[in-house]
Amino acid sequence: MVTERKYQVCTHCVMDTTDEDIVFDEKGVCERCNEYEKSILSWWNHGKGHESELKKLIEDIKCKGQGKPYDCILGLSGGLDSCYMLHLAVKEWGLRPFVFHIDAGWNLSVAEENIKRLCDKLGVKLHIEKMNWEEMRQMQLAFFRTGHGALDAPQDHAFISLIDKFSLKLGVKYILNGYNVSTEIVADPHSWFKGAGPTGDGTYMKDVVRKHCDIKIKHYTYTNGFKHKVWIPYILGVKTVKPLNLVPFTKKQMVETLVNEYGYQPYGQKHFEDLLTKFLEGYWLPTRFGHDIRRAQLASLVITDQMTRDEALEILKNPPLTEEESKELFREVAKRLEISEEELMRYHDMPMCTEHYRSQAWIYNLGIKIFTWLGIEKRIRK
Repeated sequence: MVTERKYQVCTHCVMDTTDEDIVFDEKGVCERCNEYEKSILSWWNHGKGHESELKKLIEDIKCKGQGKPYDCILGLSGGLDSCYMLHLAVKEWGLRPFVFHIDAGWNLSVAEENIKRLCDKLGVKLHIEKMNWEEMRQMQLAFFRTGHGALDAPQDHAFISLIDKFSLKLGVKYILNGYNVSTEIVADPHSWFKGAGPTGDGTYMKDVVRKHCDIKIKHYTYTNGFKHKVWIPYILGVKTVKPLNLVPFTKKQMVETLVNEYGYQPYGQKHFEDLLTKFLEGYWLPTRFGHDIRRAQLASLVITDQMTRDEALEILKNPPLTEEESKELFREVAKRLEISEEELMRYHDMPMCTEHYRSQAWIYNLGIKIFTWLGIEKRIRK
């Protein structure tokens, strides 16, 4: 007989036992907080003391990009991190990024306007990759049919695969990744997405499509673990770098800079620049799985001293979306997927997934362990 675990919240941040694998010490502090203090803080130091490292990185990017139209690649979602990185890359560092955006059919107008304002004022050309909507729609339905929580995989995988495609096509040796310790040190727990394969794993993506998709996918671009994690970075020498970790800033400073410089309109919550992710993270995950993705986002801010634990807990007292907002999003998502609200609700209420899908998860897991051991991986992925 399995004994149900008693509910518990970390006494330092706000991560809780909705993560089935969370571990607390004798003081009730979770392993994420302890790992941050032990392995991350001394190196990161809130972005301070990395001036020489940043200077060398920028010089290397410019040197490798000489004689080419672009010296790096930057994927622009319209979210806070990628927009702030574009601001720094062009205005502060003088880089010449190939800036691309994926239009997977779920863009919100506010995000499109933010992207346009930044690119126009910075004078950079925006390359928009418009996905085949019928294929994206069918793939999205296929992932709803899995019963998994990681339902934005078609968009996420497209982003990764196109980065791989552009790095090969352009001959650029640097990819700017917007990940940063300041706002993202706590990754979403693996247990929240049980059964789902790695986002960048083409094997997993193709197996889901094979089992659940109603049409053949002909135009979508796939990548795989070996290509993304081994061939491109180590054989071809294309480096993915995370320069935001080398400069001091807070989330508040990011927002203020973008608002003042470009008239940027904040979204209220991370990932709310996209209709689908707003729906999934604001409604679907909390109501179907009981996972409030804000816990990881707020825990990151608490751990990095940008917010108190009490402030975070106060935010979590209310749902991410109002009941009316949830209903409106539900109607809009069903409409865009060209299904009835009743069918969408059937996916919401279906049994939790127990089906096994093919994947190359072992490559990703091994890579994360090796990179963590080498000190390259700077994210808490418990």
